[in-house]
Amino acid sequence: MSKIHGWAAMAAGQPLQAYSYDPGPLGPEEVEIAVEHCGICHSDLSVINNEWGFSQYPFVPGHEVTGRVVTLGEQAKGLSIGQRVGVGWTAASCMHCRSCLAGDQHLCSSSTATIIGHNGGFAEKVRAHWAWAIPLPEELDAAIIGPLLCGGVTVFSPLLNFGVKPTDRIGIVGIGGLGHMAIKFAAAWGCEVTAFTSHADKTAEALHFGAHHVVASRDSEAIRQLAGSLDLLLVAVNVPLDWSALIATLAPKGRMHVVGAVLEPIPVAAFDLIGGERSISGSPTGSPATIAAMLDFAARHGIAAGRALPDARGQRRPGASRRRQGALPHRAGCRFRLGSLQRLGEAPGAGLEPFERLGRRAGQLLPGSRYIVGELGQPRQCRRIH
Repeated sequence: MSKIHGWAAMAAGQPLQAYSYDPGPLGPEEVEIAVEHCGICHSDLSVINNEWGFSQYPFVPGHEVTGRVVTLGEQAKGLSIGQRVGVGWTAASCMHCRSCLAGDQHLCSSSTATIIGHNGGFAEKVRAHWAWAIPLPEELDAAIIGPLLCGGVTVFSPLLNFGVKPTDRIGIVGIGGLGHMAIKFAAAWGCEVTAFTSHADKTAEALHFGAHHVVASRDSEAIRQLAGSLDLLLVAVNVPLDWSALIATLAPKGRMHVVGAVLEPIPVAAFDLIGGERSISGSPTGSPATIAAMLDFAARHGIAAGRALPDARGQRRPGASRRRQGALPHRAGCRFRLGSLQRLGEAPGAGLEPFERLGRRAGQLLPGSRYIVGELGQPRQCRRIH
């Protein structure tokens, strides 16, 4: 079996390094995918730096993968060689537990995350169980589908699973990597959308994405003026806010649903929930069926994780200064040349952005923001993507 070449995290907080590994024999229900594009999610940075405490080194990051099937296990179903597919946060699940049999494979207690105990998509190839290699609609641009496979399904699932109606009023807290996609999905769903942001300069952007109203997320008085008005409040940030004021925006039987990894406890007063039969919940990504439904919906409504802006060629550290200044609020990325690892390894800094320095400079990437990597094997390019 030939080795797979990519970029790996060797230890917490360390720069990614050129890395080759032997994947072993292909499992009977596995598929091998030639990677064409892979997004950079903030979760990649969290796992690279072991912020959650369960990283396993060395590993190849990247869990927003798009590419084409190159090898099929003998029991793989429904896919064909050359078919365009995507792999998100989950690479496999057991397929026999109650959650899997109920169609909630993403809740499988023995599922395999694409970048935990498994090598991800910052490489030439990646492997996944056939059910988690999701066929991609031809209407969607392969260069920017990747983030839909993680962040996209994360914000789409609540709309589907909670029976959200087009007449509902939805609040989206945060207009970063998750939030900007949530606005697009909720607006296309037909809902009245209120966006909450801590950056006043994002108002026009939020309206462009489809929001009907924009409110300052750190202005408790402005939030209180919305009391009792929202049917669903989707929290897509990872920072503490005035939770009491936000919960008060919920209408009777309204729900605050958390999809952002808020690391601090969220204080909740019992009477804030009891009086109006309000609820608080959370969810991760979604099942293969939900991912497929999300992609179909995105294709039908022309929803993408972003749009490419003009390339920035020839910069020693493309995009780095703008990341530090907060000028890349949603997505950015670099195309890179993987086919000549030895040559790149001999010339540090010449084409290794962002991989060679990602671990060391992870703090420069904005929490809650999302980034995307371009096509493998193509000349290095860096671009901002909303």
